[in-house]
Amino acid sequence: MEQRLKDFSTYLKDNQIDVAFINSPENFFYLTGFSTDPHERLLGLVVFPDKQPVAVLPGMEKGQLKDAGWKHEIVGYADHEDPWALLSEKGVNQAETVGIEKEVLSYGRSESFTSLFDKVDVADIEPALNEMRVVKDEQEVAIMREAAELADFGVKVGVESLREGVSEMEVLAMIEYELKKKGVSQMSFSTMVLFGEKSGSPHGNPGDRTLNPGDFVLFDLGVVWKGYTSDITRTFAYKSVSDEQRKIYETVKAALDASLAISKPGTRIGDLDQTARDLITEAGYGDLFPHRIGHGLGINVHEFPSMSHLNDGVLKEGMTYTLEPGIYDPEIGGVRLEDDVLVTEDGYETLTKTPKELRIVE
Repeated sequence: MEQRLKDFSTYLKDNQIDVAFINSPENFFYLTGFSTDPHERLLGLVVFPDKQPVAVLPGMEKGQLKDAGWKHEIVGYADHEDPWALLSEKGVNQAETVGIEKEVLSYGRSESFTSLFDKVDVADIEPALNEMRVVKDEQEVAIMREAAELADFGVKVGVESLREGVSEMEVLAMIEYELKKKGVSQMSFSTMVLFGEKSGSPHGNPGDRTLNPGDFVLFDLGVVWKGYTSDITRTFAYKSVSDEQRKIYETVKAALDASLAISKPGTRIGDLDQTARDLITEAGYGDLFPHRIGHGLGINVHEFPSMSHLNDGVLKEGMTYTLEPGIYDPEIGGVRLEDDVLVTEDGYETLTKTPKELRIVE
C-alpha cells in the first residue's frame, strides 16, 4: 500500500495537483488496505504530493483501519461532529488545485469539499487511479484466482441442484448457501439463475420459473473475496437440446474462443469485442448480441476498462477482465459464456476453470 501511495503522490506532484480527496470505498481500499461500507457517513482519503496522507472515517472504525496496516494520520469523527470542519483544521484547505473522482463524488460532497478553499481549480484524478488499478500485482492475482475458484464452485453447486420442477430461486438459494459455508460473505452482484426462455434476457431476474426438459439453464454469479471480485457465466442444457439450441451454443463458444486466442499484451482492446461480434454476425445472430464483450475486473466487478469495440487501448500484462459473448433469443432462450481473464507475459490465463463444452445435464 505504501508504494501505491508514493506512486499516487508522485502523480499529483507531476500534474501540479496540491491535494486529492478520494471518496470511493474501492479506491480507499486500494490505497489503504481497509475495506468498509460507510453507508451515509463520510469516508475519505486526503493525499498530498509532498506530505503524509490523512484518512477520514467514522471514529468507531479507526481501530480497524490501523489493524489493516494504516500508519498515517486518521481523522475519526463521531456522528454529531462535522468531518469537513475537522479536515479544515488539518490544513487541507491550503491548496489551489484539488483532485476529486468526478464520477464518484456526489454533488453535495463536492460542494462541501471545495468550500474548504477560498478559490480552487478542480482536476479529475479518476483516470490516474484507473490506470494504477488496471494492472494487478502478484498478491492481487493470487486473491482473484481464489475468487474465481469460488465462482467455479458456485456453478458446480448450481448444476448439482438441477432437477425437474425446481425453481430458479431454489437453485439460487442453494448456490449462495453453499458459498457462505465456504466463508463468502458477499456476492459480486445479484446472482442469476435463469431457465428456458428467461435465459433469453441478458439481465433477467430469477423467480418462480421451474425447470423443464429442453430448457437452457444460465448461471451468472461471482463473489467478493478479500476485497476482490469474480464473475462467471455458464449455460447448460437440461435433459435434451435442439439443433438450433446447439448451434447457438457452439456459436457463442466459438466467439469466446476467438477472443481468448488474441488475448495478449499489445492487442487492441476493441478487437476482442469485434472478433466475437463478427463471428456471431456471420452466423446470423448479430442482432441477438446486444452488449459489449466484457469489462475490467478487480476490486469492482465492473471496472476500467470497458471491453467495447470502440476501445483503442491495448492489453497489458497483469490486466484482468471478463470476456462474455452471448446470443439471446426471447423464445428459445439464451447462451452466455464468461471467463475471467488474466493477461500474461505472452498470452492469457483463464482464472475461471469450469469447462465450456456444451453439457446436457441429465
